[in-house]
Amino acid sequence: MSHAINANGPEAYREITVTAQPKRISVGGTVLLTAQVPEHVRGKFTVEWTVEGPVQLSAQDTRVVLLGATTVTGCEVCLPQDRDQLRATLDTSPLTVGSWRACIRLARVDPDDEGRVVPDDEGNGERREDAEPGDLTGVSESIEVTPRPFGAGDRVSVTLQRAAAPPTSDQALWVAIRNSTNALGFENYSRFIEAVVCGERSDQPGDQPLETKHTRHTLRKVKRRTALPFPNVDRYRLLKAATEVFLMIHCGVDLGDFTNLDLDEESRRLNRPVQPGDIEAQLRDYLTQVSTGHGEFLDVLPYLGLIRLKLGDVPIVGSGGDDEAQICYGILAEKLANPCFLELLWSYWQEEGHLAQAMNAISWRFQNRSSAMPGRDPLAGLDIDPLRPLNNLLWGYIQDQQHRLTTRRRAYEYDHHYGLALTSTPRLRVRGADSRSRFIEAFHNLLSLCWEFYKEDDDTTVIADGFSVLNALKETHLLLTEGAHNQYGDLPWTARHEMLMQQWILARPEMREFLPSRIMVAHPEEWMASMDAMNKLQGWSDTSILHFRDLAVFGEQLLLGIRFGAWTVVIEPEQGANWARYWRPELQGYIHAFRAVTGIDLVQRRDPSPPGFHLRRRYGAYSG
Repeated sequence: MSHAINANGPEAYREITVTAQPKRISVGGTVLLTAQVPEHVRGKFTVEWTVEGPVQLSAQDTRVVLLGATTVTGCEVCLPQDRDQLRATLDTSPLTVGSWRACIRLARVDPDDEGRVVPDDEGNGERREDAEPGDLTGVSESIEVTPRPFGAGDRVSVTLQRAAAPPTSDQALWVAIRNSTNALGFENYSRFIEAVVCGERSDQPGDQPLETKHTRHTLRKVKRRTALPFPNVDRYRLLKAATEVFLMIHCGVDLGDFTNLDLDEESRRLNRPVQPGDIEAQLRDYLTQVSTGHGEFLDVLPYLGLIRLKLGDVPIVGSGGDDEAQICYGILAEKLANPCFLELLWSYWQEEGHLAQAMNAISWRFQNRSSAMPGRDPLAGLDIDPLRPLNNLLWGYIQDQQHRLTTRRRAYEYDHHYGLALTSTPRLRVRGADSRSRFIEAFHNLLSLCWEFYKEDDDTTVIADGFSVLNALKETHLLLTEGAHNQYGDLPWTARHEMLMQQWILARPEMREFLPSRIMVAHPEEWMASMDAMNKLQGWSDTSILHFRDLAVFGEQLLLGIRFGAWTVVIEPEQGANWARYWRPELQGYIHAFRAVTGIDLVQRRDPSPPGFHLRRRYGAYSG
């Protein structure tokens, strides 16, 4: 039991002692309060009870909790004639859980009674110098209010949370892949080309590609190397050189460059806060060191580190940046330390959307060559006057045809990498020496298993197991890497180089004059409107090019995350689960776009057939 201290007098002056029974009670219980008044206190007082605790109660709430005052009538009391103890009951229903105190205050009704004469211990009436002041106070000990236990008929709110997903070391690689592939997008490419070819400065923050001395020097160097033996093709030659420089800037560069990284988006994807420098530090921890054979070391991806171990007797050349060393026998240091995040699958889906075929049709009409279709040529109204820059661009594009990849050459490589047959070009038969015939089955199985994993992962009553996803990643990784030989390093780069130029040409404003596009359709990239118009004019397809573009972009990112991960030595299912979680938007976007293009829902059916089989059926149904 504790005693309150008089705030107006010396600390040793004891006033009202307040006790509470019980001292620990659940919400809704009643506490008995007893105030013991000192014997020498006499007179008429008003009584005020208050409650103090974790939250401040209003006057109304205070009256509610103290409605059970039992020994005070009319809020006034006479001491000591009435009693020397005051009692009240405290209703804890309005109180929150925590520690509370009950307080009492006695205010003298007649202030003149202060210092009145009271009998001393011998019964003599003398004025006592230590008489109490007009107000008396008291505070109880702490009253612990605990939560009310559940009773029959109570409604209980229960919230289940997703099981914790521990971070894994390879997450930084996936961030680097997204960062690199997004930088190679058409929007960035278009801004770069506009700055080079048209002299327009970009208004995007941090996007000034020609402001650095190194970029200008590289552009001049590439222009000299790409000189064409044709007159009056300077504008096209500049476009071709600038496109190569764009790829050089954003592909095969420092893995740890996260300058334009969106930390908020990565925080949502990784399900944890990401601060500046976190991804860079995680990537440094993920990379492994390999010896160059000259007392130096390179930081490389663990997958490429495993490849280096297989070629331990082969020296690494060009680690000092010497171009001459690149023709020597050995492993190119640049290819080992700075891989280029490109997938030929991007070009395959663009070509299935008839991108290359559309440019071929425009080139034929520019040369006054009619298509093989009977009747009037759909592009008969294509008349580009020589005053337009597009006229000279198409002239250079046609003159340079002998230096571009043929459709047949790309088709053979699609078969070698993924076992895919190109259907956008009729009567094209490919009989490759080495085909990845099981890739599509493995890839579609992975997509289907990830979808099942998402359903379990979203169910907070289940801890989703990523082991099946991990096994599917291993199988797909092995098939992908089997095709990473011969033209793997250069043909995807060249195909991307040519198709980026084709997209930029289709995005020119002059194209709108003879390709009637639908203005109210919001295409995310400028070239798509012209491409949809070509598909309808030529009778090729009624499927929006947007779906083919999504298959290209999302498919490339998914395969890069599979190809460059060291999945063959991973045994922890958390890494497979985290891969599925991180790439969920791209994976679900790929499944939707695949259904829109082929009519096959990979969620309901693990279809092992190549997409060309379904595309050929759809093209035939549309063209009649």
